[in-house]
Amino acid sequence: MATPLSRPPSPFREPLPRSGRPRPVPWLALVAVAYALVQLAFVVPHTHTGLGWDETVYVSQSDPRTPAAYFSAPRSRGISFLVAPVLAVSSSVPLLRTVLALASAVALYGAFRVWESLLGHRTAALAALLFAGLWASMLNGSQVMPNLWVALCAAAAVGWFLRIPTDPRARWWLAGALCLATLLRLPDSGWLSLPLLLTAVCVQAYRPAVPALLGGLALGSAQWVAEAYVRFGGIGERLHIADATEGGMAAGHGFGAGAAAALHSLNGPLLCRPCHVPLHAPTLTLWWLALPLLAVTALVFTVRRRRPFAVTALPLGCAASVAVPYLFLLNYSAPRFFLPTYALLAPPLAALATSALRNARPGPDRPTCSRRRRFATATAVGVLLLAHLGCQAGVLTQTTAQSSALSRTYRQAADRLRQLGIHPPCLVSGPHAQPVGYDAGCASGDIQGNNRSLTPLQLRRQASRQPTAVLTDGHSPPPALARSWPKHLLPGHGHWVAYIWVPPPWAVRATQP
Repeated sequence: MATPLSRPPSPFREPLPRSGRPRPVPWLALVAVAYALVQLAFVVPHTHTGLGWDETVYVSQSDPRTPAAYFSAPRSRGISFLVAPVLAVSSSVPLLRTVLALASAVALYGAFRVWESLLGHRTAALAALLFAGLWASMLNGSQVMPNLWVALCAAAAVGWFLRIPTDPRARWWLAGALCLATLLRLPDSGWLSLPLLLTAVCVQAYRPAVPALLGGLALGSAQWVAEAYVRFGGIGERLHIADATEGGMAAGHGFGAGAAAALHSLNGPLLCRPCHVPLHAPTLTLWWLALPLLAVTALVFTVRRRRPFAVTALPLGCAASVAVPYLFLLNYSAPRFFLPTYALLAPPLAALATSALRNARPGPDRPTCSRRRRFATATAVGVLLLAHLGCQAGVLTQTTAQSSALSRTYRQAADRLRQLGIHPPCLVSGPHAQPVGYDAGCASGDIQGNNRSLTPLQLRRQASRQPTAVLTDGHSPPPALARSWPKHLLPGHGHWVAYIWVPPPWAVRATQP
């Protein structure tokens, strides 16, 4: 027996053009092209000179020209696999950014193309615009970070899940999208899968999705599980180490601290840890605070208009699910963490906007709708959308400048280390060792903190065989073995200090094959 959750989604669809009519405007393709052009014109020119901290970790795993940085327990290797073909050809940052900008635009088109049969061409394009117009989406499209790609996989996975009752191919695409999401970021994929599995078990029309969901999760997590046993001693131990690295999930901090951190970092900084910054531009946070109200409105509108319930409820449920760990289990935040949530909120909110416009038109059940009302509704929706996109563009300008300045600082520090005699093979240790070490072509390793990968004895042994730099922030002393090394102030940041040790040439030659 059919239930409101399992009704076919046809009422959302726009009428197909009759033969002889002109083909509809490819709105979704235009949005994808605009997304690529914005990145190439306003993001890549400012970020092409260097990589961020996390980016250097992911890139170093696939770059054959530099040693791999320490890969901590919470990370997944999917994004490293994604950029491996580019790095096999060149380590050029401009090339990498350009390829990712174009690839993310294609992925945006593919993810929201799934929704055209559920919502209609114009509504799916509007959903893509709502997501792509966020400054975090525009900035992350060309970055070597997994969050945007997880978001697009999540949008595609939920769309294919909803098409399972009517499309025999949907289960295979669902499995593929979920597999990619899991390979890119396993925790996000797990939270995404919970509402999907619950729906598949409870609603008969979606029961065929169960094997696809389980298969996609299993295949995507295989590499992560294998690495857990090889490097960390098992799944439980890796999860325990990951929990400690993240600062303790919901332990030692107030419940919901992540929500406060998310609000304070909404318009920057790119990473708020520890998050003690004041709220920047409070008026630009109104759209974020309005999201729960808009989601409830979309759900109520769907019920009152007897629209397909699953097409609205399921993406909203998945959006809430993937936001839970970042709102309630962490005490820090980054705007990119919520990209999967935004991608899943976009289709229901786009459907709400287009439905509001459609309901302002005269019809059999609305004969008194005036032209003035239609104009007022269209104007209000258009003004709100343009204002939102304009605000996001303003924040994008600031955050691209922040990203560029930080990567420039790493590059300047690496250049100074080379002037001081730090040449490959070499080692950089201490705070900021991973990005500075990557830019210098050195291995990196820490003896304390979340990225601890060396013991003091191992650091001493490596320093005896290769040029070594120990970085400090200027307020903390270096390890005991480096306190007698020559001390140098690094440019680009007034507090960075490098303690340099270059072993004699005979010691370096003795270790070379």
